[in-house]
Amino acid sequence: MAFDTQVFYLFNNLAGQSHVLDSTIVFFGNYFAYITVAAFIALVFFSQYSKLKKWEILVIAGTASIISRFGGVELIRAFIHRPRPFTVLPIHQLLTDSAWSFPSGHASFFFAMSTVIYLYNKKWGIGFFIASVLIGVARVAAGVHYPSDILGGAVLGVGVGYVTFHLFRKYSPEGFSKS
Repeated sequence: MAFDTQVFYLFNNLAGQSHVLDSTIVFFGNYFAYITVAAFIALVFFSQYSKLKKWEILVIAGTASIISRFGGVELIRAFIHRPRPFTVLPIHQLLTDSAWSFPSGHASFFFAMSTVIYLYNKKWGIGFFIASVLIGVARVAAGVHYPSDILGGAVLGVGVGYVTFHLFRKYSPEGFSKS
């Protein structure tokens, strides 16, 4: 059995053990994503940053996340058609999805967002990276991704977040800070 599949089963075997654990996995694998985005927006909105800096953070993080998820992920999926684990393995399935498995769109989106946040505020960034990992692990436990799908999405997201941040900072319109 491949290492990726072994690690997948390590997490997926948590599913089906109890209703509370299953509910927790579904919460982090599905609903926590919305809470994470809302928390980011609220954190920026109530921060001490200037109004212009707040918009800068929101625009760059949003752009990086969207490019990573809807550009990078979809481009890769046009060439790599990896079926979801629940379609090829006997597993405990808690969530479903009809798209290809590699790379994870959730991981790509949230790691891009976390990278931009980290580049502005290290403390916030660490918290959002932890949230991104929780979402990714839960999606493996729920049976919709292999660990390598999450890792691939994370690498893509971090790369897109880093490049987007630096390109915006280099070529941004007058007003966005260059510091």
